[in-house]
Amino acid sequence: QLQLVQSGGGLVQPGGSLRLSCAASGFSLDLYAIGWFRQAPGKEREAVSCVSSSLGVTNYADSVKGRFTISRDNAKNTVYLQMNSLKPEDTAVYYCAASPLLSRLCPGQDAHDADFWGPGAQVTVSS
Repeated sequence: QLQLVQSGGGLVQPGGSLRLSCAASGFSLDLYAIGWFRQAPGKEREAVSCVSSSLGVTNYADSVKGRFTISRDNAKNTVYLQMNSLKPEDTAVYYCAASPLLSRLCPGQDAHDADFWGPGAQVTVSS
């Protein structure tokens, strides 16, 4: 079965760190750009970050720039989102997504689409 499998997430205090992982099952990630999205209760889905398939080009939403880092390990067929200096407003369900087109996954685009979506992981930042 072709799918994205997520791990990580949880409850963390403000200022803390978490790392989310997104692994491909049944296909190779190295031909896909990967994006991370989040959706908080009552809010629209927001593109957080993206990384290209081969050159490692990255992009971040202004709200997370300098705090979040996206990276990929094609040998492990996995993409990561390292989240530091977390704030209560980062609380959301986080989703990874894979597409052959980087532009469909990055912050600042009018529309987003993907071939594969992860199931989501809850991140809660609270004291």
